Amino acid sequence: MIRTVFFEENAVMLLDQSRLPEKLSYMKCSSSLQLAEAINELKVRGAPLIGVAAAFGLAMDMNNYIGPAAELGEYFRETKKLLASTRPTAVNLFWALERMDKVFQENRHEDPAGIARALITEAEKMFEEDININKAIGEYGQEIVDPGANVLTICNAGALATCGYGTALGVIRSAAGRGKLEKVWACETRPVLQGARLTVWELLQDQIPVSLITDSMAGYTMKLGHIDLVIVGADRIAANGDVANKIGTYSLAVLAHYNKIPFYVAAPLSTVDLSIATGDSIPIEERHRDEVRQIAGNYLTVPEVEVFNPAFDVTPHDLISGIITEQGIIRPPYSYGLKEAK
Repeated sequence: MIRTVFFEENAVMLLDQSRLPEKLSYMKCSSSLQLAEAINELKVRGAPLIGVAAAFGLAMDMNNYIGPAAELGEYFRETKKLLASTRPTAVNLFWALERMDKVFQENRHEDPAGIARALITEAEKMFEEDININKAIGEYGQEIVDPGANVLTICNAGALATCGYGTALGVIRSAAGRGKLEKVWACETRPVLQGARLTVWELLQDQIPVSLITDSMAGYTMKLGHIDLVIVGADRIAANGDVANKIGTYSLAVLAHYNKIPFYVAAPLSTVDLSIATGDSIPIEERHRDEVRQIAGNYLTVPEVEVFNPAFDVTPHDLISGIITEQGIIRPPYSYGLKEAK
């Protein structure tokens, strides 16, 4: 299993995903500031993984705290605020930080060392839970995959986006393990190429057949009859079932609907945000213009051209065939099913 994050010698160790597939290497984050920079720079990414990594970062800073005990609470709040500011769309980040806040409050009468131990234990628990949740998603999800299926996906919702196994790729892994899968079609996922760099690498590590296409080839590939099923991950799911995921997901859902291809979302229930009624209220992160203007530091276009670079889009619930969670597959009406599951 790919190790994406772990706590070692009072530091958070991260698999540096910005260097894949050329090099498999780990970076050491000794402070929450370093971890926040790693999240911002996509060295660690994927909604579930960001949440657990932030939990480890919060625990790390408390473990390394050397100031007055009376100021520990304020230090905790500032560290939490810093980590929360890194990625606005993925709700798992805020879910994880609030869970750590609850543990902090429950142990606030302990000495700083006792609080730190409780936080480290909670982060490690979240890590193990995430792997088990992903495997459960995979088990439920493989039921929708018919023998000999060709599955299309976008971005990376695999082990690299989680603590292990994956959500959308967890379903694919479970189906492949049963011999049900013909091939995965992976969209390259412009502008940062998570599909080309990460999903392809991850699937080939597991010897799962995969073909890479550009995002703009998806519709024609569907028309040719090469795609039987679309499975994607999610960064936030609104109460009505609208789903925020990597930019390009909405286009795939529209194309799948037109071509009468089932379109599924695979995500843990921690991705569901019942406080947001519809996808219109989901904050969409807009990233640096050079992600579009450059690849590997080399300009593809006129350097000063204006760029619109939203990192995510929102797929309306009526384009989604089902949402695969650790409790089973939720079908429409999502406003009822998601609330019951949560």
